[in-house]
Amino acid sequence: MSDPIHFYEPRNGHGLPHDPFNAIVGPRPIGWISSRGSAGVLNLAPYSFFNAFNYVPPIIGFASIGYKDTVRNIEETGEFAWSLVTRPLAEAMNQTCAPVPPETDEFVLAGLTPADSRLISVPRVAESPVSFECRLSQILQLETAAGAQVPTWLVLGEVVGVHIAQSQLKEGIYDTAAAGHVLRGGGPADYFSVDATQHFRMFRPR
Repeated sequence: MSDPIHFYEPRNGHGLPHDPFNAIVGPRPIGWISSRGSAGVLNLAPYSFFNAFNYVPPIIGFASIGYKDTVRNIEETGEFAWSLVTRPLAEAMNQTCAPVPPETDEFVLAGLTPADSRLISVPRVAESPVSFECRLSQILQLETAAGAQVPTWLVLGEVVGVHIAQSQLKEGIYDTAAAGHVLRGGGPADYFSVDATQHFRMFRPR
């Protein structure tokens, strides 16, 4: 006997206590994006609509619901950095979610240390074991299937520099489980982390 299906058309509402879309497309890695405005003010913000989109060259991207300080800064300077959020950094990441004025430096707000990048002027988070230095490749305002503009901007950047703590490399291979990535779930306060109990191996067919 098949499991009954809950079907809905998003335009008409989901009819559930919480929108399931975020939970289905997840857990998602958090893009902890640092940027600098043209006036020099630093900004650090987490984005859960984040992922990698290309191998060569490596391209990552995030979507900002609303034209926020991060998008404006990147559009002005053409640069941003991504830093990995790990379990010990979860509370600091949550602090950077706060709705604060544009002149607020979230590094200071969350007690984090800006570390100089090598190829871009935007600092990364020193406490994070992995960071990417990125140059802007595209900013796209999303559209509906009918062509109407949506107030959400997709920011894509080419990764031009990668920082990895040596402790995260086991025999030269990045150890995802040991790093303790923090991932966004679907509920209003749901997060997940990765550990070795979820690890399995499967090689592609040849």
